Amino acid sequence: METGDSVASSSVDWSALARRILGGHVLTRDEGLSVLGASDSELLPLLDAAWQVRHRYFGRKVHLYYLKNAKSGLCPEDCGYCSQNVNSTAEIPKYSLLSEPAILEGARQAAASQARTYCIVTSGRGPTDREVDRVAGIVRKIKDQYGLHICCCLGLLSSEQAQTLADAGVDRINHNLNTSRGYYEQICSTHTFDDRLETLRVVRNAGMELCCGVIAGMGETHQDLVELALELRGIKVESIPVNFLNSIEGTQLQEVRVLDPRFCLKVLCLFRLANPSTELRVAGGREVNLRSMQAMALYPANSLFVSDYLTTRGQPAEEDFRMIEDLGFEIVTGDHESYRLFEARRNQQAEAADEAVPAGLNCSS
Repeated sequence: METGDSVASSSVDWSALARRILGGHVLTRDEGLSVLGASDSELLPLLDAAWQVRHRYFGRKVHLYYLKNAKSGLCPEDCGYCSQNVNSTAEIPKYSLLSEPAILEGARQAAASQARTYCIVTSGRGPTDREVDRVAGIVRKIKDQYGLHICCCLGLLSSEQAQTLADAGVDRINHNLNTSRGYYEQICSTHTFDDRLETLRVVRNAGMELCCGVIAGMGETHQDLVELALELRGIKVESIPVNFLNSIEGTQLQEVRVLDPRFCLKVLCLFRLANPSTELRVAGGREVNLRSMQAMALYPANSLFVSDYLTTRGQPAEEDFRMIEDLGFEIVTGDHESYRLFEARRNQQAEAADEAVPAGLNCSS
């Protein structure tokens, strides 16, 4: 993949492009390639264009989400980027689907913290019918007792399984395409791009929302990224997580390290301009790829994962909160764990403020 500063400017009026997009223009393939091929000297105007679009639909809000792994490892697929794949030698936790009481307890905590969404994530090619029935039964209890918004990430689904989940009250399914159709066989041989599209189709037909995203930095071309950005626009997904490859020792892609932070920002601008009103989340790998430029990612993106990922560590939640507040943005928690971390920080700040007041200066006295 090409990164870094291009020799010549693309000569695109980025602000004018943003205005056209806000007026209903659909980003073209050539325009998408111009975004990724823009010189580094154009990065600030490009970010401003993405910000114009992001601000129209999401204002200054940043939605925070926390990943929960309800089943880890034990996967028969060979996705080269994943530490849970069948060929991986990475040292990760491995356990089967958590018990019903454990999942219900998480839902209880989510409801107690006034969170909107509760997520159930499992590893594997796809769930068995028995696992789907278990999840559906638990979701029904969660809906009856707490009325939470439910998002599941369970792998490949049949139409019958998708309908079972929808009937139980699941609101959204996460199932990433990760890369373009043309490049997909380079990262996975045990299932196809069409297999993933079929799961998205049956999920949509069952009436559920779609969360579907990308992993940039796996050796794909600019064209691959543009094709996927436009594919997601055509599918009309509700949420796009943008991951940047975090090369994990023990995986097939452990030696792939081709991204720089400026290119990562251009990728985020591409997906924002191609999908103006879609929730865009900065996801896995942001810490190791964006590094000191993480804050700038929130000009095109309006959401991020806080704390850790499925099998890799993120930066401390305190640093995420401080980064968002330094930008002057509004923090919106999306699930129990992000809410809990944010509330703990607010309590610490309140205690620190109380300790800073000198004796005899209490305004209530």
